[in-house]
Amino acid sequence: MLSQVLTGTGGVGKTQLAADYARTAWDSGGVDVLVWISASSRSAMTNGYAQAGVEVLGADPTDTEKAAREFLAWLEPKTGTKPCRWLVVLDDLADPADLRGLWPPASPRGRTLVTTRRRDAALTGAGRRLVHVGLFMPWEAAAYLTEVLAAHDHPEPAEQINGLAADLGYLPLALAQAAAYLVDTELACTDYRELFADRMRKLADLLPESSSLPDDQAITVAATWSLSIERADQLRPAGLARPMIQLAALLDSNGIPASVLTSQPALGHVTEHRTSNGTGSTHQSAQVSAEDAVLALRALYRLSLIDHSPTTPHQAVRVHQLIQRATRDTLTPDQHDRFALTAADALSAAWPDVERDTGLARTLRANVTALVRTAEDALYLRPTPHSVLFRVGQSLGQAGQVTAAITHFDRLADATRHRLGPGHTHALAARNMLARWRGMAGDAVGAVAALEELLADHVRALGPDHIDTLMTRRALAGWRGEAGDAAGAAAA
Repeated sequence: MLSQVLTGTGGVGKTQLAADYARTAWDSGGVDVLVWISASSRSAMTNGYAQAGVEVLGADPTDTEKAAREFLAWLEPKTGTKPCRWLVVLDDLADPADLRGLWPPASPRGRTLVTTRRRDAALTGAGRRLVHVGLFMPWEAAAYLTEVLAAHDHPEPAEQINGLAADLGYLPLALAQAAAYLVDTELACTDYRELFADRMRKLADLLPESSSLPDDQAITVAATWSLSIERADQLRPAGLARPMIQLAALLDSNGIPASVLTSQPALGHVTEHRTSNGTGSTHQSAQVSAEDAVLALRALYRLSLIDHSPTTPHQAVRVHQLIQRATRDTLTPDQHDRFALTAADALSAAWPDVERDTGLARTLRANVTALVRTAEDALYLRPTPHSVLFRVGQSLGQAGQVTAAITHFDRLADATRHRLGPGHTHALAARNMLARWRGMAGDAVGAVAALEELLADHVRALGPDHIDTLMTRRALAGWRGEAGDAAGAAAA
C-alpha cells in the first residue's frame, strides 16, 4: 500500500497537491473508488467513511458508526474477490490521535494520502511516508505568476514578477490572491507592489505584539487579504463581500452550505453591515436578496478569497484557514461575538426539521463544530445557550453516532452547569438529553440512575408541577421499563 502524509504550514498548497494527485489518478483510470474526506475531526472522518459506505455498499445511512466500520472492512484485501483499486484522501488532519482505529487498511491495491500541518511520530511508520511541503522556490513562484498573468493577457517584466514573488515570501496562497487582484484590476505589478508594501507597513503599526498574527506568512496573507477584500467590495453588488466573508470566517473552512449563507439571518447581517464603496463605512440599504448574496460570493471567488462551487450546494463555499484567520483578526471582540451569534442563527435557519438529507446534516454539524472552536463563549452570551448547541447533539444521535451524542451532551451539561448554575433550565435540559442518549446506547440502567438524580434537581429547582419536571418523570418511567423494572415503570 502506498501511504503518504503531506505536511507543511498553512498556505503552501497541500490540499491543491492532493487534489491534483487524486484528479490525475481518477482521470487516468488508476483507481476504481476515490474517497475525499475532511479530516478536521474524528467525527468528520467517521462521517466521511460512513457516506462512502452508503454510496459504495448501500450501508444504512441512519447508523453512521456501523456504516463507517463496514466501509473500512470492505477496504481490507480479500481472497477470491475481484480486486478493487482505491484511493482515500484525508484532507487537513487536525489531530493525529483522531485517526486511531480509522487508518485505511494495508492493501496492495489501496492508496492513502493525508494532508496536515502536524509532524507527529504517529503519522509515520506502518509503511507511511512523510512528505514535507514547503514554500515555492523563487523560480516556481515566478513561473506561477508569469503563467497566470500570461493566460489573462497581462504580461509583466521579469524583474517585477521576481520582486513581487519575493515580497510575498513565495507563499502560494498569497501569490494566488495577488495574481487574482492583478488580473481583475489590470493593475501593473509595480503598482501592486507599492500598495502591498504600504499595507504591510500599516499592519506592522496596527498589530500589537500580542496579535494573533505572529508569523510573517500570516501577516503577508493579512496584507493581500486586505487589498483583495477592498477590491471585492467594489464589485457589484457593492459592499457585500466583506460582511459575507465575515460570516464565512467563523464557519467550517472545508465547506459551508449555500443555504446557510443565503438564510434570512445571513441576509440580515449582510444588509446591516453592507459597506459603502468598499471604504469600511456602513449605510442603510434595502434588504439584500439571496441572489445578491450569491453574487457577493462570486465576487469573493473572483478575487481568490474563497472557493465557490454552486454545483455542490452542501459544501458550496470553502475558505482557507489563513484567510479566515486574517478576516477574524479585523473584528473587534464585540463584532466577533455578534457575528458568531448570527452565524449560529444562520445554521439554525438552514437546519431542516426532519434530516432526510444526511449529507446536509453532516455538513451542518461540521460547521457548528467549527463555530464552537472559534467562538464558544459567544454562544452562551444570550440569557440561554444558543439552541444550535442542542440541535447538533440531537443530530448526532439521530445519525446513529450515539457515542458522539453522549460525549457532546456530557460536555454541554458540564458547560451549562458551570456557566449558568446547576438549577438553570438549560443545564437540566442538557442532563436530560445526556440521560436519553445513554439509554439509546443500551445503558438503560445508567439512564434510570441519571434521571432519578435529575428528577430530584428538577423538583428542587422548578417545583413538582413544572412541565419539565413532569416530562422527566415520564422519561424515567419509560427507561425503568426498558431496564426491566416493569413494576417501577407502572408505578411511576
